[in-house]
Amino acid sequence: MSETAGPPRKPRDDEMDVFGLSHTGKVRKDNQDHFLMATFHKRINVISSNLPDIEQRFPNGEQRLAYLAMVADGVGGGVGGAEASAIALESLMRYVDGSVTVYYGAKADATEFSELLQSAAMQAHDAVRARRDEQGLRGTMATTLTMYIGVWPTYYLLQVGDSRYYVCRDGVLSQITRDQTMAQDLVDDGILSARTAGNSPMAHVLSSAIGADKTMPVVTRLEADWRNVHLICSDGLTKHVTDARIAEVLGSMTSAKQAAEQLLQEALDGGGSDNITIIIGRTTPKPIA
Repeated sequence: MSETAGPPRKPRDDEMDVFGLSHTGKVRKDNQDHFLMATFHKRINVISSNLPDIEQRFPNGEQRLAYLAMVADGVGGGVGGAEASAIALESLMRYVDGSVTVYYGAKADATEFSELLQSAAMQAHDAVRARRDEQGLRGTMATTLTMYIGVWPTYYLLQVGDSRYYVCRDGVLSQITRDQTMAQDLVDDGILSARTAGNSPMAHVLSSAIGADKTMPVVTRLEADWRNVHLICSDGLTKHVTDARIAEVLGSMTSAKQAAEQLLQEALDGGGSDNITIIIGRTTPKPIA
């Protein structure tokens, strides 16, 4: 899920350490979070060649073109939130899978690619709204959406709502996404301080969401780096585990699975008041045979 500053090459599949999990938490009856991780490949069929061991060097006949990871945190009573988050991820997958631009995004114009991702978010928004209308629901049926798509040597983030993407590099944790909440809007307007906003009742009131009245997809383009440890999570984690503690766990991790399970347990120990979804990814360089 990470790319590199070191040797300027794309990580091989066996150098990618990625793990995701989702938990209902200790209070809620249902899990309205969903996550998805996927890779996209260009098929290579070696028909004939006199190059030595060419078949062994392309054992699967495929070249990885992109890595995708998404977290969606549903909003709404009953099954509405869970269905909204599932629809959003499925819609994004269909849109991305059918887009040649995604497959060749590393060579595509950055503005064009950003617009593509924004369009994907709006298609997911329309799909959730359509399902709500079909079911005749009057309440909320919406979801957050945070998507990472790595297309070497860059990666893109698509953000709607307050599920977060962090990057940890050399032990320093940075929140890259901006929470789309009423509290954060007030901070940006200079009405609330960041410290006050964290304890405000509006800290978890979304100002933008897929399927809601207002949807503002934001796309950010970043340079890949082998030193990065990536974290995508729903607010069920950050309600109970501080950024400082997350940095400690990621800075001393032995594997993506170990770190994700440790953060989950600490969120549960802290109260587990919401659904908890975590995706962690990094690269672990290995010698080239």
